[in-house]
This record gives sequence, C-alpha cells and structure tokens, in this order.
Amino acid sequence: MFCTYVLYSEKYDRIYVGQTEDLTLRIERHNAGRVKSTKPYIPWKLIYSENFITRSDSIKRESELKSHQGRDFIRNLILSKG
Repeated sequence: MFCTYVLYSEKYDRIYVGQTEDLTLRIERHNAGRVKSTKPYIPWKLIYSENFITRSDSIKRESELKSHQGRDFIRNLILSKG
C-alpha cells in the first residue's frame, strides 16, 4: 500500500507534500531532520493522507496536490482545522 501525505509546519507556515510506502517511518525521518528539504522547518504534523494500491496512483495524487488547485485544497484544510 502506498500513501500520499501532507505535512504542515505550524511554526513556519510551510506545507510539504510527498508519497511513501511507510508513512510512520517517513514522518519520523522528516521530524528527525533526515530529509534535507524539510529539516529547516521541523516540527512537522500530518494533516492529510490518502492510500493507494499502486505507487503510480500515489505519485499522480502527489502531483495533483502540488498544483495550484491542490494547494488551495490544502490551505482550506488548514483553515478548517483552526
């Protein structure tokens, strides 16, 4: 099972969209500073995820969430959670 996920750094108001096969391990790596692109913005909080059977479907959804429309969807999620 593959997962597309959205992380949010409240401290820096930053969003990160990614995909993985092991969500728990991946979030731990982000928050341990082992991912170069997210290290400066620790801590990260999972705000959204979707599961997929194939990696290609997960990558496709990741691309959609990185688009302008996808970023609007994510910002609305953040606003609705308060």
